[in-house]
Amino acid sequence: MNRRHAVLGLALSAMLFAAPARAGENTVLLETKDGRVTIELRPEIAPKHVKQLKTLIGQGFYDGLKFHRVIDGFMVQTGDPKGNGTGGSTLPNIPAEFSSAPFKRGTVGMARSGSPNSANSQFFICLGDADFLNNNYTVVGVVTSGMDVVDKIKKGSKADNGSVQNPDKIVKMTLAGGGQ
Repeated sequence: MNRRHAVLGLALSAMLFAAPARAGENTVLLETKDGRVTIELRPEIAPKHVKQLKTLIGQGFYDGLKFHRVIDGFMVQTGDPKGNGTGGSTLPNIPAEFSSAPFKRGTVGMARSGSPNSANSQFFICLGDADFLNNNYTVVGVVTSGMDVVDKIKKGSKADNGSVQNPDKIVKMTLAGGGQ
């Protein structure tokens, strides 16, 4: 066997015996009253944020939470157990993982307070391009299907910074692969 065949044989062996990626392990299924939103998480650009989201999803944390802040043409925000934008999970806040990924329609980003290292459980989905968020917020994923469902989420008052009266809720949020 020549050197080229030996290298190809080693590469084939590595592929055959490598741990297979679980199908759907980074695919989030977010159910609303109007249908399903599918989100593909981006662990390659925000591994700590994605890990926290997956942990919370696995705990059922997001089930029943309100879309408490929704600004037409900008974004829908959820993930606060208090339902008013001031709450988070019992897990620690996450250090910023800013990237060059742009905030376009369908981008999923982590909400935070004035501190870049204050993201916890709240996230938002962009309803339109929001380039002013680039390099200032962490991109964690992108909607791959269901933006028509996101568009149907009840909008809030622009005068009240998107606060929603009688808001829509997440019915259930799961990982397609069933794991964390």
